[in-house]
Amino acid sequence: MRAFGILLAASCMALFSALLALPSRAGAPIHVDVELVLAVDISYSMDFDELALQREGYITALTSAEFVNALLGGGHGKIALIYVEWAGTHEQTVVVPWTLIDGKAAADAFAAKLAAAPVRRTYRTSISGGLIFSAAQFGTSDFKGVRRVIDISGDGTNNQGPLIEPTRDEIVKKGIIINGLPLMLKAPTGSMLDINDLHVYYEDCVIGGTGSFVIPVRDRAQFVSAVRQKLILEVSGITPPSIAKKLPAASPPRVSCTIGEQMWMQRWGN
Repeated sequence: MRAFGILLAASCMALFSALLALPSRAGAPIHVDVELVLAVDISYSMDFDELALQREGYITALTSAEFVNALLGGGHGKIALIYVEWAGTHEQTVVVPWTLIDGKAAADAFAAKLAAAPVRRTYRTSISGGLIFSAAQFGTSDFKGVRRVIDISGDGTNNQGPLIEPTRDEIVKKGIIINGLPLMLKAPTGSMLDINDLHVYYEDCVIGGTGSFVIPVRDRAQFVSAVRQKLILEVSGITPPSIAKKLPAASPPRVSCTIGEQMWMQRWGN
């Protein structure tokens, strides 16, 4: 427990240092309905078939008529979009930079850049690192959204970097909404690093902000429709009460928000 206490203190210090370092940029604003970060898990727990499915799911959703119609129906009729991949604490990459999406041609061009990028994977799972990196992208362009949203997908719990709960809370305090797409395509194995009901962990520990929501993906056939539904909700800014996170939480998390770190330490001792 002493080791875990040291981990907690170090994680909090790293979190606040990172948040203080978030960049800002002044320029003529381009007003959009939402600035949306697509933050996608590429950790080794994802096999290449799942990574390819994940990439194809975003490409198909972004080029769908439903997505384009939703963004055109906004007050400004345009959004700003960026695609980020993340894994361990120091493994975050901008795959497609901030882009103005104002119709089908722009959406298709963004999807084409995404399709051309190599599919890769790397070590560990730092949801907190992915969120901090994603939050840092706001303010690095001239876009000014009515809303700022991080759309984070992943198939596991946080097991490296700052603790997820204080990270989430500090980002939400900045007016950023965090939505989740937990990938539950495989049954938990005996690896000691998987948990049942990953969507509950995402609901209680990862997402936050008014109207934030989780859409779990439980089988491959559901992936494209789930991504499309989530993107449509995010660009429209309308979340059905049936899936919106109830704020503030009336009870403690149903699963420990440090479960990933605890499992990692039990297995590896560091």
